[in-house]
Amino acid sequence: MGVRGLQGFVGSTCPHICTVVNFKELAEHHRSKYPGCTPTIVVDAMCCLRYWYTPESWICGGQWREYFSALRDFVKTFTAVGIKLIFFFDGMVEQDKRDEWVKRRLKNNREISRIFHYIKSHKEQPGRNMFFIPSGLAVFTRFALKTLGQETLCSLQEADYEVASYGLQHNCLGILGEDTDYLIYDTCPYFSISELCLESLDTVMLCREKLCESLGLHVADLPLLACLLGNDIIPEGMFESFRYKCLSSYTSVKENFDKKGNIILAVSDHISKVLHLYQGERKLEELLPLGPNKALFYKGMASYLLPGQKSPWFFQKPKGVITLDKQVISMSSDPESREEVPMCSDPESKQEVHMCSDPESRQEVPMCSDPEPRQEVPMCSDPESRQEVPMCTGPESRQEVPMCTGSESRQEVPMCTGPESRQEVPMCTGPEPRQEVPMCTGPESRQEVPMCTGPQSGQEVLIWTDPESRQEILCTGHESKQEVPICTDPISKQEDSMCTHPEINQKLPVATDFEFKLEALMCTNPEIKQEDPTNVGPEIKQQVTMVSDTEILKIARTHHVQAESYLVYNIMSSGEIECSNTLEDELDQALPSQAFIYRPIRQRVYSLLLEDCQDVASTCPAVKEWFVYPGNPLRHPDLVRPLQMSVPGGTPSLKILWLNQEPEMQVRRLDTLLACFNLSSSREELQAVESPFQALCCLLIYLFVQVDTLCLEDLHAFIAQALCLQGKSTSQLVNLQPDYINPRAVQLGSLLVRGLTTLVLVNSACGFPWKMSDFMPWNIFDGKLFHQKYLQSEKGYAVEVLLEQNRSRLTKFHNLKAVVCKACMKENRRITGRAHWGSHHAGRWGRQGSGYHRTGSGYSRSSQGQPWRDQGPGSRQYEHDQWRRY
Repeated sequence: MGVRGLQGFVGSTCPHICTVVNFKELAEHHRSKYPGCTPTIVVDAMCCLRYWYTPESWICGGQWREYFSALRDFVKTFTAVGIKLIFFFDGMVEQDKRDEWVKRRLKNNREISRIFHYIKSHKEQPGRNMFFIPSGLAVFTRFALKTLGQETLCSLQEADYEVASYGLQHNCLGILGEDTDYLIYDTCPYFSISELCLESLDTVMLCREKLCESLGLHVADLPLLACLLGNDIIPEGMFESFRYKCLSSYTSVKENFDKKGNIILAVSDHISKVLHLYQGERKLEELLPLGPNKALFYKGMASYLLPGQKSPWFFQKPKGVITLDKQVISMSSDPESREEVPMCSDPESKQEVHMCSDPESRQEVPMCSDPEPRQEVPMCSDPESRQEVPMCTGPESRQEVPMCTGSESRQEVPMCTGPESRQEVPMCTGPEPRQEVPMCTGPESRQEVPMCTGPQSGQEVLIWTDPESRQEILCTGHESKQEVPICTDPISKQEDSMCTHPEINQKLPVATDFEFKLEALMCTNPEIKQEDPTNVGPEIKQQVTMVSDTEILKIARTHHVQAESYLVYNIMSSGEIECSNTLEDELDQALPSQAFIYRPIRQRVYSLLLEDCQDVASTCPAVKEWFVYPGNPLRHPDLVRPLQMSVPGGTPSLKILWLNQEPEMQVRRLDTLLACFNLSSSREELQAVESPFQALCCLLIYLFVQVDTLCLEDLHAFIAQALCLQGKSTSQLVNLQPDYINPRAVQLGSLLVRGLTTLVLVNSACGFPWKMSDFMPWNIFDGKLFHQKYLQSEKGYAVEVLLEQNRSRLTKFHNLKAVVCKACMKENRRITGRAHWGSHHAGRWGRQGSGYHRTGSGYSRSSQGQPWRDQGPGSRQYEHDQWRRY
């Protein structure tokens, strides 16, 4: 995580960068400096999870009540000194970082294999050096913090960028996390969670200014250094040879420093003594061996630039003008033009817009310009449509050529001519608006690039060719509802078509070519105010969604940002989700992976959320699943298609489920939730169960119907631990110690917790028929307590012993057991004790791979008797799901 080698370098080579500070003192100083402003710390929650999880036991599925208590103490400590906390969670994995995400997941798989090997050898939990966070910790931490009254946000991209942006824009006291990227961002101070002493509120502040002083760099140089060293976007090996060349020519090698430390010093020395000489005069690709990695390198650099920030390392050429989502972004300009122009204020965007005078009309024409403009591109206003249209200017001529079109007329509009070609540029006519759209060519390229008009927006989209780089620039109006231009890659000469759903009113990307998007970011006007901290990003992204209903999509997005749902917005927006590692034994052939067990539920949720294609399942787009399970190399996502479900009375629309507040709608919501689990026939039995055991029974019924290798002893352990948990204090749970650690019980604990996260998904998608608190693990599951009950049940202990001789629990136990067993019998699943198992149930205890799992009301055996773990994606079909590997 972060910049390669920088954490060790700071700790060993430059310890003076780290300064011990006290949060209470910092808060007092902040209040005196900014009266009336509450000291606020932005917390990168994903970095803090392993430091928040203080319970000694982590192997059994999670000590959730202890963990909740630790979070409460954490919040109370900061609140007591008047510090407000804002928590950010990763909401999705960006495509640029997918390779790094996969790399870490595969590494985690190897660690999990070692953990299970240790358990089988020693029958105890490994030491903290092998610590692995319990499954679902990130998901349930969001809800725990919201329960504690904390402002909790879920990002629309990688959280570190939104954390850094929020800290900068809201004048925060600092950022609390454990990621060296926060040393690179030019934002508020960065504090280490690993060095935090909660009792005294002392921690370490890592100062980027002192880092720059030690390296002889400026703060603006740090993104360049980070990319040359390697980070989550730039692979470490990309510039390995370059770094060693820097090291070989570095004359101040420190013998007492390690190799990585000297490399960082050498690269920094090269930046300060060599690259600085050409800064602003030559492009980075002329100074560095970027080769085919040029686009990726620039993207890595841009990822560190927060809204309003620019990099001195981007050598900019005239790039035209872009209007995007009420923001005017200039792509730099002619360096010879230094003429100052008056300013006017755009009432919608609240951004200053340059004005220039049209020499013939004597009217002022608004212009879009870079915050440090050298050349402005004037806008021409159509008198009827009142729509401003960019003008096309030649880089050498000072003459502005208007490109205005009447909104309704079919008359030709003046053509653009390049200053050298002197050729007229023909017009093209859009099919729907019947409006002629001009075409522009660069003065040297001789290539015509069409300007197309969106069929609904009636607004021109300009593609302009840069005269030196021959790179096409796309200019769009922010209200266009469809992307129709074709952008030609100046290198490959291939056309890249942009495709979106025609009905979605969305933000348009500025181009498919990366450099164009990059420089759009570089030149963003710093005066632009961004109200929503979750709406910022290091690049302007194409938003192609799976759902066309913008009202529903907006609701899903709000729930996502406010951390009130799980995976719903990801499915509806990008159609791509992921699930990290689970403590699963790859050598246990009897228990299937949680990724497979809960997949039919997810497929029905896909059908519900992607309601545009509910009627014709075969035409539904597949959802990309990046789920970690043993044997999955994660080279590609699994393509999983929606699965039709049967809801009594018909499947309600999302508008009905999410917006209808009539009391009877709760019944429809519950019916839909049960249909996702294929348990509509058990509705009456489940309704008779009291809270919070309704959700648990629903999950247990589904599990025991799906997995035949679960036995009566397992059911007893699950129910007994849930009942006994209600009477346990946190201190009692802390002192609880299982006799030994059983690897199968470890996997069952993680399997149940993953089922609870699946319940969160289904409940969110169905409009929240159940209270989220009913399936928060601190209310119905404890890892050590379950492990104790599992070991007792496995040894044949009586139910009274499992329930600790509590008669009131005994009645509840039999009621819950009866509900689960009756529901399973409706699905032809009879739950028996292990002693009654025949040869087909041998599984882990005998012949490998003979266990089978059910879908719906029927059975689905492993093909050819192959064990679960040997089945690659696509080898198992779920009801009518013809899913395959992407």
